[in-house]
Amino acid sequence: MANVKQLKSKYQDIVKQYSPKNDVLRNSLRAFWVGGVICTFGQGLTNLYMNYGMELEQAKMLTTVTLILISTILTAFNVYDNLGKYGGAGALIPITGFANSMVSAAMEFKKEGYIYGLGAKLFIIAGPVIVFGTLISVVIGIIYYFV
Repeated sequence: MANVKQLKSKYQDIVKQYSPKNDVLRNSLRAFWVGGVICTFGQGLTNLYMNYGMELEQAKMLTTVTLILISTILTAFNVYDNLGKYGGAGALIPITGFANSMVSAAMEFKKEGYIYGLGAKLFIIAGPVIVFGTLISVVIGIIYYFV
């Protein structure tokens, strides 16, 4: 029994030695400012589009499309992945982070061809989101109909 306790203690020492150190304050500040810059940029785009005469709804839609396009291009040039390594969760703003996850999955398998590689893997992340989003919308629609 004492031998097992010694082995567990040794194991814990090895785990502590090789586990990466996590600086929570630094990581939180990086995530906060990276996410803040992305959101501020999005708000700036919305304001810019509204200054050009668009209604709020149109400006929001065009901002979403622009953010998706920019994050897709940055992912293709491996810039967004580096931003994600630096900013952590701050780079996972839903619109840009989701576009990054779709494009990076597709890029990983593009050598397998357009159909079985790019086309099939493009929805490896989006597929479950689309399926469960559709399912939940049907359930909520049924509940809304009866209530």
